[in-house]
Amino acid sequence: MKRKRSLLLIVMVFCLTFAFLVSNSISQQKPIIAKSCSLPGCHTAKPNELYGNLKTVSAKAEMIQIDTGALWTVKFDENTKLKNWNQPINKIPKEKEITITYVEKNGELYATLINVKPPVVVDPAKVIKVSEMKKIFDDKKGLIIDCRPPGRYHEGHIPGSINIWYAEFDKHIDKLPQDKNELIVYYCQGPT
Repeated sequence: MKRKRSLLLIVMVFCLTFAFLVSNSISQQKPIIAKSCSLPGCHTAKPNELYGNLKTVSAKAEMIQIDTGALWTVKFDENTKLKNWNQPINKIPKEKEITITYVEKNGELYATLINVKPPVVVDPAKVIKVSEMKKIFDDKKGLIIDCRPPGRYHEGHIPGSINIWYAEFDKHIDKLPQDKNELIVYYCQGPT
């Protein structure tokens, strides 16, 4: 009888250890940084941080979902700090780029900080006015590149523009003009 109990205990410990290792391995396989955030000069993946786009927020359930190429659900509470945002968490727009710093408790993730990407400051010398863009468009004097993801491009874009999502820019260099003096207008969804 003692032998059976010992054997049963060993089998249970083995099964629990195996289940823990498998679940830990699966969670480690989920990306923690979105493809667009991992471009050179952008961000580097760090432990206990998720980089991606906001999917949903439930103030009542105190949960936020972030898409990093996989969907992560993270809990938050009154101790969760907000950076670059002065409104309630549930007012952050969907698809907004965010970083969540978290701790793990009892197998669940809890946000300690939600950092909302602030607007980009663009050098005024590099900004084209609408009237200048209209002239370029009317005169067909340049290549217009829409750098948003393909889904956004298909929702609506400048007629005649081509779509080269900035996260996959290197794969499409062949679409650029051979003449290095040709004008290229590169646009996205605006300062984010």
